Amino acid sequence: MITIVDYGLGNLGSVLNMLKRIGVKGEVKSDLKSIENASKLILPGVGAFDTAMKNLNESNLTSVLKIKALEEKTPIMGICLGMQILMNSSEEGSKVGLGLIDGEVKKFSYDDSQLKIPHMGWNYVYKSRNDVPLINGLGDSKFYFVHSYYVKVKDKTNSLLTTNYGIEFDSGVIKDNIYGFQFHPEKSHKFGMKLFENFSEL
Repeated sequence: MITIVDYGLGNLGSVLNMLKRIGVKGEVKSDLKSIENASKLILPGVGAFDTAMKNLNESNLTSVLKIKALEEKTPIMGICLGMQILMNSSEEGSKVGLGLIDGEVKKFSYDDSQLKIPHMGWNYVYKSRNDVPLINGLGDSKFYFVHSYYVKVKDKTNSLLTTNYGIEFDSGVIKDNIYGFQFHPEKSHKFGMKLFENFSEL
């Protein structure tokens, strides 16, 4: 069973439907007890960094997620904004992130470029590491992105995947049992299905 954390922001239905499609049991939960008892967690997210952290803080989920990630070593996967809040901070707001991975969220900024912001559509991801079972079978795959802010980790061993959109950024991150993806695997067809299958088998 994979527990999808409902903190008021995210494609909850899309993630749940993708899990059903690959035959994996999933549940959407917002109460502390369910999240405390979860064996695997997905942290989705669409919206603003500060709103996400405000919602997590006010629902007392911040401390529970840190315990699950750091003490119990529960596999956690952040998606889009859910990946960004794994970091220390964001240029989008002023609140402190979960700080589970040492990194910053920065805004795309191009002075003289044909590249539009947000970065929207299909783009390639490239492996930074080849020793992580979660990305087995992906190769250099294309995933669906929608974002105006990007992640740069401080320690390159925490980079799992990279993508280029004018600059190279970390589109996948890892630290022990903690994973994050800037793209939307729930909207990325066969490659997204493979990623969820790998996560369910961890």
